[in-house]
Amino acid sequence: MAIRTITHATEILSVILGGGAGSRLYPLTATRSKPAVPIAGKYRLVDIPISNCLNSGIGRMFVLTQFNSASLNRHIKNTYHFSAFSRAFVDILAAEQTPDNPTWFQGTADAVRQGLRHIEPFESQYVLILSGDQLYQMDFAAMLDQHKQSGAAITIATIPVTEREAPEFGILKSEAGMITSFIEKPSSAVLPEWVSDTGEEMKKNGRVYLASMGIYIFNRNLLFDLLRNEFKEATDFGKEIMPQSIGRYKVASYQYAGYWTDIGNIRSFFEANIELTEEIPAFDMFDSHRTIYTRSRMLPPAKISGTTMEKVLVAEGSIISASRMERCVIGIRSRVGLGTTVVDTYMMGSDNYETLDELRENKQKGIPPVGVGERCYIRNSILDKNVRIGNDVRINGGNHLENKDHPLYCVKDGIVVIKKGAIIPDSFTI
Repeated sequence: MAIRTITHATEILSVILGGGAGSRLYPLTATRSKPAVPIAGKYRLVDIPISNCLNSGIGRMFVLTQFNSASLNRHIKNTYHFSAFSRAFVDILAAEQTPDNPTWFQGTADAVRQGLRHIEPFESQYVLILSGDQLYQMDFAAMLDQHKQSGAAITIATIPVTEREAPEFGILKSEAGMITSFIEKPSSAVLPEWVSDTGEEMKKNGRVYLASMGIYIFNRNLLFDLLRNEFKEATDFGKEIMPQSIGRYKVASYQYAGYWTDIGNIRSFFEANIELTEEIPAFDMFDSHRTIYTRSRMLPPAKISGTTMEKVLVAEGSIISASRMERCVIGIRSRVGLGTTVVDTYMMGSDNYETLDELRENKQKGIPPVGVGERCYIRNSILDKNVRIGNDVRINGGNHLENKDHPLYCVKDGIVVIKKGAIIPDSFTI
């Protein structure tokens, strides 16, 4: 797909929401915000909306941060550098207390409201509001084209969903491309009243309900007026601003038909990563027209010795000597020892290599090296950054395990999550 570019660099700017505490993704969010969580072995979640903007010709972005934001701030600072002759930027707007507003962000709308004084000096006709914790590839230039052609004041990106999925979303009713009503997480009993014309192809697949994707384009002046005057007490876009705007203003639906998932919990995060190993994944990382940008690291190529692999993504800098790997995502600087089997697992890798002196010193202390040791069996798991797993360890996730929060690991929906930096001793079993 050819990516159209925005005609004028100052026509639109983007505001990316850094998210709240991310408690449903715990323990991955114990020390980092949701947008900073590593995905696909070498990226961060925040790279997705930023890359979508850059691929759509949008080069001016603000990222609003609050909870556990140090690693997110560091990643953005180290990654997104632009030419001195370019107007492009990715700026961090951290939550701050001011004389006229002593509170932290109270919700998505409140976060943008508090950032308006920093956004206001930058010229634009439109503002694009994005979430920092979704996985998708969208051409925002096409969305902006439709917004202008429809004469809408607000455009909401929507995705057709099935009857089974609909109760998990805010559902919109549309007629002739314009949104007429909204309901938050409807019960199955009322769903027949919320069917929309999503097109023949979607109807064949039973996808006849329009779900909000949490992606919005506002006419700039209207956004400022809504947040500062008309809805100055509203704290959330999805629950307050959007429902109250429908009927008062012209609100359009931009129907998206591609892959999109909201990384809301451990199960959805796990599945989104493992699905990347499919022969033709729904989320295509190999499309040169939709590059995913991230921090450049001067790492050596991955080294693999004597390993049988089936549907495995291996990031650079890894040293793999495992016996077998199947449906795995292996992150940067990962190390897996001899005789180990890894199945249906996302291993995030490590931040640094250990020196030979460090390896010798840790061995004397009985501390295993960073990575996975020898003769281990690991299945249905997420191994967070910098974990140390000894030899002969057995981690067998699945529905037979009850949810649990242990000092070294968590179990959620059958997925075993080894916590960041955890040290798992030899012969440990989960």
